[in-house]
Amino acid sequence: MKFVKDKEWLLKSLTESNVRVVDCRFSLAEPEKGRQEYLKGHLPSAVFFDLEKDLSNPVQVHGGRHPLPRLEEFIMKLEKEGINENTVVVAYDTGEGAYAARFWWLLQYLGHENVYVLDEGFNGWAAANYPVTKDIPAFEKVKFHCNLKPELLATTEEVKEVVEKQLENKILIDSRESKRYLGLEEPIDKKAGHIPGAINKPWMEGIRGGRYKQAEEQRQRFSDIEPNMDIIVYCGSGVTATPNYLALKEAGFNKVKLYVGSFSDWISYADHKIE
Repeated sequence: MKFVKDKEWLLKSLTESNVRVVDCRFSLAEPEKGRQEYLKGHLPSAVFFDLEKDLSNPVQVHGGRHPLPRLEEFIMKLEKEGINENTVVVAYDTGEGAYAARFWWLLQYLGHENVYVLDEGFNGWAAANYPVTKDIPAFEKVKFHCNLKPELLATTEEVKEVVEKQLENKILIDSRESKRYLGLEEPIDKKAGHIPGAINKPWMEGIRGGRYKQAEEQRQRFSDIEPNMDIIVYCGSGVTATPNYLALKEAGFNKVKLYVGSFSDWISYADHKIE
């Protein structure tokens, strides 16, 4: 299954009424930067979804730094932007892939199958001198019929069971860069290290120059994992794990879940061990 579209395909498809483009640009260091960039210029007919306002819920005691959004509010925003379960949706960010993949995963979770990430993102589009606009589109409101896929989501309890029982048919993948996985440095979270037993597959290794690597290369990245295993991917807050989730699905792994709370949720429980 292919979940990534190239800019050439999107350029040809922009005028189709059933195609909706979603701008997901964001900066963790400057939370307002994504919206400001959108207002300066975006792909024609693109609507804007903010990581922290639209794709996440406010931070609580548990749930991590980017908890799941309230689904009814997220669905209302989709409906307002003319997106239902039949719309072909292409999400993009600057080109790093993680913010668009978070949106992509959320739609997958809602049961929407025609959703894709734009390879190379905005930077690749702009570098090709493809059209950019400041016009803010308005769409007729539609009804989104949700077909929730709870099997795509790993709970804290499920992760805890994998850790405590050391289940041989289940594996945890930490998607952060190795320095954070090893606990050598931790720039964001209150504790350093990783969930016990997790292996490390840094998410950025699945992307080269803003492009997702092809399925065969992704299979090589994950060649030490049995294809029939249950896989749970996590990162710091459930954002940069989503490119790994997408890469695993493209590589042919069927049983993949995202631990949305990720490491920031895991360490919010005093009794949880860290390696």
